Amino acid sequence: MAMTDARGEPTSAKNRASLDGFEKALGELNAYVGDPLATINGVIEGDPSFVFGHILKAHLLSLSTDRAAEAELKRTVEAAEALGNTANDRERGHIKAARAWLEGHYQGVPDVLERVLIDHPRDLLALQIGHIGDFFVGDALNLRDRVARVLPAWDSQTPGYGYALSMHAFGLEEMGDYGGAESAAKRAIALNPKDAWGIHALAHVCEMQARHADGIQWLESREADWAPGNFFAVHNWWHLALYYLDRGDVRKVLTLYDGPIRASRSKVALDMLDASALLWRLHLLDIDCGARWRELAEIYAGLAEDTYYAFNDMHAMMCFAATGREAEATRLLAAQERLARTGTGSNAMMTREVGLPVCRALLAFGRGDYAATVEHLLNLRAMANRFGGSHAQRDALTQTLTIAASKCGQHRLARALAYERIALKPNSASGHAYLARAMAGLGDHAAAASAEKTAASLRGPVRH
Repeated sequence: MAMTDARGEPTSAKNRASLDGFEKALGELNAYVGDPLATINGVIEGDPSFVFGHILKAHLLSLSTDRAAEAELKRTVEAAEALGNTANDRERGHIKAARAWLEGHYQGVPDVLERVLIDHPRDLLALQIGHIGDFFVGDALNLRDRVARVLPAWDSQTPGYGYALSMHAFGLEEMGDYGGAESAAKRAIALNPKDAWGIHALAHVCEMQARHADGIQWLESREADWAPGNFFAVHNWWHLALYYLDRGDVRKVLTLYDGPIRASRSKVALDMLDASALLWRLHLLDIDCGARWRELAEIYAGLAEDTYYAFNDMHAMMCFAATGREAEATRLLAAQERLARTGTGSNAMMTREVGLPVCRALLAFGRGDYAATVEHLLNLRAMANRFGGSHAQRDALTQTLTIAASKCGQHRLARALAYERIALKPNSASGHAYLARAMAGLGDHAAAASAEKTAASLRGPVRH
């Protein structure tokens, strides 16, 4: 007789031990701890006919956003499809979603899983993979509403309820409901203090509201909850570094970079893009990061022509542009141009509409052609969400545009962008620093001095 999972949703499983192993691996994914891939591999080895084992493995491989995982993903999807006759409708929906990712139709993943969730609102795996899929394709509306549509079917007694709340918190934050996001995140963490995604959601709230002191206190006081053994820890360390960077504490930023952010020399895509994104922000401030760039660029050099996910390509180009690696930059652009010209999947669209012009802009900045940087980025920001990432991550593009505008003498544009930033984040030192630079360029030295005084009061003394 077929069994239900821990939340009462149907499976085709006949073996309770296999289903228990699935729940263990799913729990590791929910919490971003342990090794869910190894756990589910063990389950599959013991029960090759367990459909949800292959499904969970396929989703985990997709989440890597790494072309190196593609061959194993193909084998896993095909293994799941071979069991289609024994699978139920819920499982077949998951298999269809995994096939969509394999074929490059990234938008198909959240779209297909939405149909699964309509019929099975307590499918925690569909909810989490759909939520991450929304993030990958930059769909902030569904980051919030996908969870909102199913939450009434959950309550505090439903296993994984806290994780559903933390996903909702992140969606609320990305849609600008910072109060709602903070409330949902705190409810999630009250249920599970080690919920790294909930902790991360509140870190985003602090970033978007420029509550850097609160953010520092939040992450540092809870380090024992989110850092040890968590494969999302580097990203939370990155958030902590952003707070210190806006406060002007470059020494602390570099200490974090050399320590928990990059000491492991990780080749995991998320860890690498966090490292690159942080170094790029330092590069924009003319801070020499020396060998730190070279270590990262050496790894990205081997991935220059992958073009597997446009958001990753942007971070590779940051490395190449900052280090003057023209050969790798040229290879990356050529690969993107081929994909944009001939590709048909989601990533081809992302590359064509956002990834390629962004990489051209970054390379122009690296070459000192700041006018070209402005030309590429100025009208792109409104659609930049189409290649994924969060507001905090895509903020690197606005910062690059603002600084490029000042560097090429477009001081009125730089002033306008600074005013925009101050309106969104009045307590952020960077917005006032950008305004000071623009006003100095326009010859209004009194306004420049006033803006710099405000920036200094918000960040404290700068330590290089």
